[in-house]
Amino acid sequence: MNIVILLGAPGSGKGTVAGKLAADNANLKHVSSGDLLRGAIAAGTAAGNEAKGYMDKGNLVPDALIAQMIKDVVAESEQSEQSNNQTILLDGFPRNLAQAEILEKMGAPVKSAVLIDVPDEIIQDRIAGRRTCPKCKAGYHVKNLPPKVEGICDHCGTALTIRKDDNPETVKDRLVVYHRETEPLIQYYSGKGLLKKVDGMTGVDNVAAAFLAAM
Repeated sequence: MNIVILLGAPGSGKGTVAGKLAADNANLKHVSSGDLLRGAIAAGTAAGNEAKGYMDKGNLVPDALIAQMIKDVVAESEQSEQSNNQTILLDGFPRNLAQAEILEKMGAPVKSAVLIDVPDEIIQDRIAGRRTCPKCKAGYHVKNLPPKVEGICDHCGTALTIRKDDNPETVKDRLVVYHRETEPLIQYYSGKGLLKKVDGMTGVDNVAAAFLAAM
């Protein structure tokens, strides 16, 4: 089993690309730290309840807690029948250098880190048009990746929603945080000889193909 880390600003298409690749290839598994966190909270697991306690107080969930959720997923994947051929597309973790060091100490088999490169000015327009299925987590965009029926998920027929953190002011704040905390990971993985870069401006199918070739 291998891990490929997805890098890129919020709205660069990491989740969309990883979801498409995983849907088209049984040996690829998309693991989103955000989905893991929301799923654990909804399921009422011990880790989910602990994370909810932090979030309800307006505090960040500790790196170690999120890392434990990732570790559990990796362990589960290693025990599966497909473990020898499976690659986890890790989306949303690590978000900073501290998390990257935790992942390394965990002994996770990181094969590469692929950066989907998109300019900030494009990011803001993209995020304004994002829509998400609250049930199956499929992602859409009103212009670039519209559903077959407006406002309805192609896969499960659920009404699509807009994430709370996709409003313009929040997006600007998220980009500031990205450049301050997450962008240093580009240099971190470059220094380890693991960084690959793809142009995120060429359309979903082309980006997915380039990502697959790079990883």
